[in-house]
Amino acid sequence: MKEYTTDQIRNVVLLGHGGTGKTSLSEAALFSCGGTSRLGKVDEGTTTSDFEPDETKRKISLSLALIPCEWSGHKINLVDTPGYADFVGEVKSGIRAADIGVILIDAVAGVQVGTEMAWSHGEQAGLPRLFFINRMDRENANFEQTVAQLQQRFGKGIAPLMLPIGSQDSFVGVVNVIENKAYMGDKGTPAEVPADMVDAVATARDLIIEAAAEADDELLEKYLDGKEIGEDELTHALRHGIVEGAAHPVFVGSAAKNIGVSNFLDALVADCPAPAEMHAVHAGDEDITASPAGPLAAFVFKTSADPFVGRLTYLRVVSGTLKADSHVWNTQHKADERIGQISVLKGKTQDHVPTLVAGDIGAVAKLAHTVTGDTLSTKEHPVELPALVFPKPPFNVAVTPKGKGDVEKLGSSLQRIAEEDPTLYVHRDETTGETIISGMGETHVDVAAEKMKRKFGVEVDMHAPRIPYRETVHGFADSEYIHKKQSGGHGQYARVAIKLEPNKGGGFQFIDAVVGGSVPRNFIPAVEKGIVEAMYEGALAHFPMVDMKVTLYDGKEHPVDSSEMAFKIAGSQALKQGMIKATPVLLEPVYEMNIHVPEAFTGDVMSDLNTKRAKVHGMSPDDYGMTMINAEAPLAEVLRYATDLRSITQGRGTFEMEFHHYDEVPLHIAQKVIAEAQKAREALAAH
Repeated sequence: MKEYTTDQIRNVVLLGHGGTGKTSLSEAALFSCGGTSRLGKVDEGTTTSDFEPDETKRKISLSLALIPCEWSGHKINLVDTPGYADFVGEVKSGIRAADIGVILIDAVAGVQVGTEMAWSHGEQAGLPRLFFINRMDRENANFEQTVAQLQQRFGKGIAPLMLPIGSQDSFVGVVNVIENKAYMGDKGTPAEVPADMVDAVATARDLIIEAAAEADDELLEKYLDGKEIGEDELTHALRHGIVEGAAHPVFVGSAAKNIGVSNFLDALVADCPAPAEMHAVHAGDEDITASPAGPLAAFVFKTSADPFVGRLTYLRVVSGTLKADSHVWNTQHKADERIGQISVLKGKTQDHVPTLVAGDIGAVAKLAHTVTGDTLSTKEHPVELPALVFPKPPFNVAVTPKGKGDVEKLGSSLQRIAEEDPTLYVHRDETTGETIISGMGETHVDVAAEKMKRKFGVEVDMHAPRIPYRETVHGFADSEYIHKKQSGGHGQYARVAIKLEPNKGGGFQFIDAVVGGSVPRNFIPAVEKGIVEAMYEGALAHFPMVDMKVTLYDGKEHPVDSSEMAFKIAGSQALKQGMIKATPVLLEPVYEMNIHVPEAFTGDVMSDLNTKRAKVHGMSPDDYGMTMINAEAPLAEVLRYATDLRSITQGRGTFEMEFHHYDEVPLHIAQKVIAEAQKAREALAAH
C-alpha cells in the first residue's frame, strides 16, 4: 500500500443495529476500490472483516475490523463494528479510532434500537455522524419514510445528500444532490437526473444547504438572500457543518448489489473532513492536532491476543509520525517500548509499512507493556491522551476448567482474553472460591469461552455464580468454653469467657475487657485469632460471620498446661457456641442499580423490579425520552438482569450496578438457602 499524507486520509467507523449491512458495505467498498477481486457475502462467511471463526459460524460481527480502501488518491480507513449490544466495547473502541461515524439503517426496518444506541455513543464521544440507508433493493424498502423517521428522532440537520433512483426491484442508481448528477448500476455510471426527480433533487439540495448553513453564517446569509451557491462553496460549508455536528448527511444504496457504494466513497473524499480538520484533542495542558510534524501521540484503541503472533496492538496516530524500528514511550506505564514492524491491517491480512503519519491507523506486534487505552509518545515529550471509558459489565458467570489439563492454563488464558476485551472482567470471589467472568451479556461470555478454546485450547464449564451470603447475630449472648486435654506430659488448658453482640455496619470488633490478669496478656492475641478463624464458618449455613462485636471479659490459665494454641482453640469454640445463642441471621449482598430505559417501558421495568424484592429510590426523566431509575436489589434476584432488561425493553434499556451493602434475608428465603447449603455440604462430604 502506498503512503498517504494526513489530508488524504478519512477515518470512518460503521455503526448501527445488527443486520443492517455494515460488514456488507465495507466489503462492497473494498471490492469497488480493487482491494479484493470477489465480493464476499456474510451468509457464506467470505467477507474480509468477519474473519474470526466465531463470526463466520454465527454470521455476525463480534469484534471491530479495519478495512483500508484506496480511492481517488485517498485512503479511507473503514472500521467495521458489531451491531449486537453485547459487544459495545468494540463499538466504543472503533469510535475512538475514527473521525466520522456512518450509521447504517435498513430501508425496510427504519430506525431501530441499534440506531439509537449508535447515535448515543457518537453523541457521547462528540463524533460527527452521517447516515447510510441500506438495502434499497429489498421488498417494502421506503427511503422517504426512513428519512422522516430519522428527522423525527434526531432533529434538524438530517438531510439527504443522495436520493435513490427507484426502489425494491427497480432500484437502479442514486443521485448526488450537490452535483445534481445521477449514477447508475454497480459501476456508478454517470447519467442525467431522471426528469421525474428534478423537483425532489432541488428540495433535497435546499435541505443540505440549510444543514450546512447552521455552522456557516456567510452561507446562511447568501442562502436567505436567494443567491446562487456553488458546488465548491457548499462542499466546504458542509465539511465544516459535519465537524460541528450541525449537518448529518444521508446516503443511500444497496451494499449487497454494490449500488451507490462508489458514490458513497466519492462523497467521503469530497464532503467529509480529513483528520486535520477535526477539533484538537485535549491532552493535559496542550491541544493535540493531526500534524505529522507535531509531537508523537498514538492512541491504542484495541488489543488482540494471538497464540502465534502474540499481542497485536491497534493504534491511531493522533499527532506526529510513527516509524518502524524505533522506540516510543508508554506514558501510562512509564515504560520504553520497541516498535518493530508497523502493519496496515485489512481484515486478518497485514501489509507492512515504514511509517504511519498523523491521522492514520495501523497495528504493531509484541509490545511488552501496552494495553488498550494507553498513549505512545516520546520520553522527551510525553503526551497522555484521554482514556477510553467502557461500561461496567453487569452479567456474571462462574467458570470451572473441564479437564485436568485445563486447570493450569485457565488463569493465563483468562488474563489474555480480558486484555483483549476491556468490557470483560475476570476475578476470583474470595468467599465462594469461584472464578468469575463478568461481561455485557450471555452471548458475550459464550463467545469469550469459545475464544479460549480456539486460541488457547482451554475448555470451561459455565454456571451461575454462588451468592456470597454472610451471617451475623441479632441478639446478645455470653459464652464460656474450657479447653482441657491431658495425654501424658504437658497437657492443654485454657478457659475463655466472651460476650457477643451485633455491630451492624461496623464489621468485626474485638474488645479486650480482661481485668486482674485472668487471661495473661501474651495469650489474648491467640484468643482473638481463634475467634477470627471461627468466623469463617457461621452457625446457619457455614457462611462467613460479619458485623459482630466480641468482648473477652474473663478466663483462666494453667501455670504449666496453658499455651497460645490452647487459648486459640478455646476462643474458637467459645464463639461457635455463642453465635448459636445470639440469634444468628443470614445476610445477602444488595446492589445499587442505575437503570436507563425509554419512558414507554418505565412501567414494565418498575413492575419487574417489584418481583425482584427491589427498592426504587427515585426516577429522573431526561430530555430525550429516557428515564433513569435508581434502585437497590438483592444480588440473588438480579443475576440475570442483563437478559431480563433486554427482553422487557426490546434491547433499549441499559444498566449498571455495584455492591452497596449486606441486608438480612427474609425468613422464608433464608430457610431455602440454608437447606440448599446443607444439601451441598452433605453431597461434598459423600464424595
